[in-house]
Amino acid sequence: MNDVVFKISDFVGGGYNDFWKFKGRYRVVKGSRRSKKSKTTALWYIANLSKEKYREANLLVVRKTYRTLKDSCFTELKWAIKRLGLENTWIPKESPLEIENIETGQKIYFRGLDDPLKVTSITVENGCLCWMWIEEAYEITSEDDFDTLTESMLGDLPKGLFKQVTLTFNPWNEHHWLKKRFFDKIDPDVLALTTNYLCNEWLDDSDRKIFEKMKKDNPRRYRVAGLGDWGIVDGLVYENWKEEEFSLREIQDKYNLNSGFGLDFGYTNDPSAAFIGFVDVDNRKIYVWDEMYQKGLSNRKIFDNLSQMGYSKDRFTGDSAEPKSIDELKGYGMRITGATKGKDSINNGIQWIQSFEIVIHPRCVNFLTEISNYTWDKDKFGKKLNKPIDDFNHLMDAMRYGLERYIKGNRWLY
Repeated sequence: MNDVVFKISDFVGGGYNDFWKFKGRYRVVKGSRRSKKSKTTALWYIANLSKEKYREANLLVVRKTYRTLKDSCFTELKWAIKRLGLENTWIPKESPLEIENIETGQKIYFRGLDDPLKVTSITVENGCLCWMWIEEAYEITSEDDFDTLTESMLGDLPKGLFKQVTLTFNPWNEHHWLKKRFFDKIDPDVLALTTNYLCNEWLDDSDRKIFEKMKKDNPRRYRVAGLGDWGIVDGLVYENWKEEEFSLREIQDKYNLNSGFGLDFGYTNDPSAAFIGFVDVDNRKIYVWDEMYQKGLSNRKIFDNLSQMGYSKDRFTGDSAEPKSIDELKGYGMRITGATKGKDSINNGIQWIQSFEIVIHPRCVNFLTEISNYTWDKDKFGKKLNKPIDDFNHLMDAMRYGLERYIKGNRWLY
């Protein structure tokens, strides 16, 4: 790095000058998709960890669930290493996830809040742990969990270093504790930023067209996913739900459970979503145990992912609007049938599910995001309609498909 002269702005681009220079305790960035927030954060950490004056600094990267780190932050940091030409210095490994500077011994550690003991018991080998990046901070629904996490950074630092926590997230819900804590009051130790795709000079025309179409067809989503504003949530479809950790043995011993596995197809703009749940019809309980939620999956990759998760032999109900995909999955050995759709099927399914208590395992972060944003639609005058929004509905649809055969009397149609 000492032999290379470059302008960091050539690598990062515009819109993040304050972010790059701030040394206060918290950098909090809510932003739209394609706003560069994650890539800029990854570049900042690799560039600054590589500086001589910060050679005693180490970084902890956190998400709510450990399994989501490899395809998000770990990949972004590897991209940043390559972009800055430091592949011979920073060496990644996957078991466990870790990136090490082989010249200084500095490390980038990766942890999930689903294993709190591993988060709070990190001991660095060289230097000190002074920086933390919490990606998709919106997934952390408990402010107490956040406080416990950041308390792990207490202690003195060598001269020249500073403690800092960076939070990046999409601002889906204005009622989230992040808004009140970091955006509703002024604190000199907090940099609270809102960014969006308009500051991303590297977007191509096809990306920009997606946002322009969203602006026209779905203004509500554009306000959040396009401009980075807080999502206004009013009139939730499902209100009788809670987030609670549980084991299968615990609920199987207590309730008469049957499985309900559903699959909603997506690809480029929408994720393919699998709902893994269990239902006790007599006691009116639905347990959300696991999920798959990813864009760009071929049908073969959907099957491979579900197989790796341990569900290749289970019976799924999929979106019948995709008969070709269902047939292809059957060819791979998956036990899947199409859901039966008919008039008023969505509302009938919703009404049945509304009579249940829904218990969601904390690792199902995408299910939690969807159910806390899945609302009744409104007309142009703001009057509520008797249909849900066409958004935050991939796992919501997959849940209806998966529970189809249990709905009372089995007389309603999709």
